[in-house]
Amino acid sequence: MRIPLVAAALTSATTAFAGPTLETRLDQAIDSALAEKRIVGAVVLVAKDGEIVYHRAAGHADREAGGEMHEDAIFRLASVTKPFVTAAAMRLVEEGRLDLNAPVTRWLPEFRPALPDGSTPEITIHQLFTHTSGLGYAFLEQADGPYHRLNISDGLDQPGLSLTENLSRLSAAPLHFAPGTGWRYSLGIDVLGGVLEQIEGQSLSEIVRDKVTAPLGLTDTDFTVRDPARLAKPYADGTPEPVPMTDGMAVPLMDVAAVFAPSRILDSNSYQSGGAGMAGTASDVLRFLEAIRTDGSPILKPETVKLMVSDQVGTDAETQGPGWGFGYGWAVLADPAPSGTPQAAGTLQWGGAYGHYWFVDRKNGLSVVALTNTAFEGMSGKFITDIRDAVYD
Repeated sequence: MRIPLVAAALTSATTAFAGPTLETRLDQAIDSALAEKRIVGAVVLVAKDGEIVYHRAAGHADREAGGEMHEDAIFRLASVTKPFVTAAAMRLVEEGRLDLNAPVTRWLPEFRPALPDGSTPEITIHQLFTHTSGLGYAFLEQADGPYHRLNISDGLDQPGLSLTENLSRLSAAPLHFAPGTGWRYSLGIDVLGGVLEQIEGQSLSEIVRDKVTAPLGLTDTDFTVRDPARLAKPYADGTPEPVPMTDGMAVPLMDVAAVFAPSRILDSNSYQSGGAGMAGTASDVLRFLEAIRTDGSPILKPETVKLMVSDQVGTDAETQGPGWGFGYGWAVLADPAPSGTPQAAGTLQWGGAYGHYWFVDRKNGLSVVALTNTAFEGMSGKFITDIRDAVYD
């Protein structure tokens, strides 16, 4: 079944770009992933210059129940949450209520993680945004690392855990480096969420709704699931086929693993993770990305978007491999030459641990959203390069 994807700002297209060649290439990429049992289900949307040129739901939202995937399926977004929260925070920057250079302790005075030598350097808001704070993620550590010993949540597990408790645990873990001296993907956006709540005196859900999702008319993307019947069942990579996720499941990723608790999104006592806590639809994600591609209206000013899409860390960080830096909310392709990608310089890209991938190639007018229910294939497997290359070939 196919449904309307977005509001009038994104209309169906019948241009040459949207011809059968593009459709055939994308269908082949999706069909191969399903036939090879690398993913269980997916919703893939492609927009060119604001017009939908490809849309498809494929596979199963619930394989065991025989439930087909539909384009209005709701997914646990994991790190696709970050751009929404980042945009909300930048609204506060525009309003003069949040200072990028201010220390986190202005709003969270007890959040003072230390370096291994015991010193407690200041972490700035800018450093939270750009993952240059020295903080980390449990899923990027070995099982005997301090994040695991302190039982720090990555915002994907431990249903019912409060933000106050998780930030207390995080503050007790040593920094990986002095703030501003390196790049490491981190729980910084969860900390930022705590800052926003202190500034506004509201929940993070209310802030993101007021600043981002409501102005864009997004009705299905939030820190709760408004229609659980549409929530896609999550799966983990497996042989001979992906396996259903269960609470507490550790899913391997290279030589480390991420711990998931799918029930977390349905537990209202779970803290609203700024880095991983939202659920939503592919069409909502696309509408948000289109706002970014077209200079921010109606949520952000063009000059704010210009700052957000600029590389803030340098390509030495290799945030998505050679040539990739990082802006505010996403990786930025600063130098395509060493990357091996057909994407143009300035492309924005990121994903989500539950099995998601998106990019915005502003030079070529492209916004691409591929949400799956399979981790980690849908985030970092062959599927994402197949989708990317099918768009450009």
